Amino acid sequence: MNPGGSTGGGPTAAVTLVADDGFPLAATRFKAAGERRGVALVAPATGVRQRYYARFAAFLASRGWDVLTWDWRGVADSRHGISWRDPRLTMRNWGTLDLRSAIEWADARARGSSVVLVGHSYGGQAPGLADNGARLDAMTFVGSQHGWLGNWPWHLRAPLWFFWQVAVPALTGVLGRLPSTRIGLGEDLPFHVAREWARWCRRRAGLGEWEGHAALTAPILAFSFADDLIAPRVAAEALLAQYTASRVVEHRHVDPRELGRDRIGHFGFFREGVAPGLWERCVEFLEESGKASGREAEKLKS
Repeated sequence: MNPGGSTGGGPTAAVTLVADDGFPLAATRFKAAGERRGVALVAPATGVRQRYYARFAAFLASRGWDVLTWDWRGVADSRHGISWRDPRLTMRNWGTLDLRSAIEWADARARGSSVVLVGHSYGGQAPGLADNGARLDAMTFVGSQHGWLGNWPWHLRAPLWFFWQVAVPALTGVLGRLPSTRIGLGEDLPFHVAREWARWCRRRAGLGEWEGHAALTAPILAFSFADDLIAPRVAAEALLAQYTASRVVEHRHVDPRELGRDRIGHFGFFREGVAPGLWERCVEFLEESGKASGREAEKLKS
């Protein structure tokens, strides 16, 4: 999943985020080229390395955004060689602690300018878990979904049930981790991450507590794709339905043929050159939402 090609944009630098529980997260800052518009966070999908988003992050940087990417705790460069069964390694902690630290980092560097988020898959679920999510001025979701298996077509529900109910518990029980690399699902996942993921996908309530999502008012632009079996349209709409207070929700469900492509799937959006028009729409949305947020802030001051 390592993208190729040049990065463009401004210089990059390695960053270490430290979550409130002291856990260190490997991150990368892409410095804005030219006049800075604000700070953009790129929240990864489950088991996807931050470097997969480097081309997209460089594009945002070339358009005036400071950009931060990172690896969730227990994944890739945030693995740190600790036990796969370490109880700190959970999906909920990805949102409540890891994303919280990223938003805090962005807020400290924004100096009053916009802080925005682009979330891929799980990255679109995470904002409602962070208690400082209200700092986000705009959010773009790519292939983000409510994970309950009932949001998938009927013919996929039985194999999904078997995977979440039988395969994941069995594999993690024996290996202490989910060997995702062997089944094409990204990086291997720690024991508690995989089990929590499976639990969320087995139950209608998903992650269970959606109050944080319902409280966020940042406008949302969401992309889903007709050939994406990991985030079908119904599942994408079910997630958006949890963000009940969002001022604007634009959901674009894209058929790859509209873009002259045979396939985009769950990962194609972030590959350079696959969907340049959608990248442009994303940055346009973030820019306009940031300006609108700034105008609202000025009104509150006056």
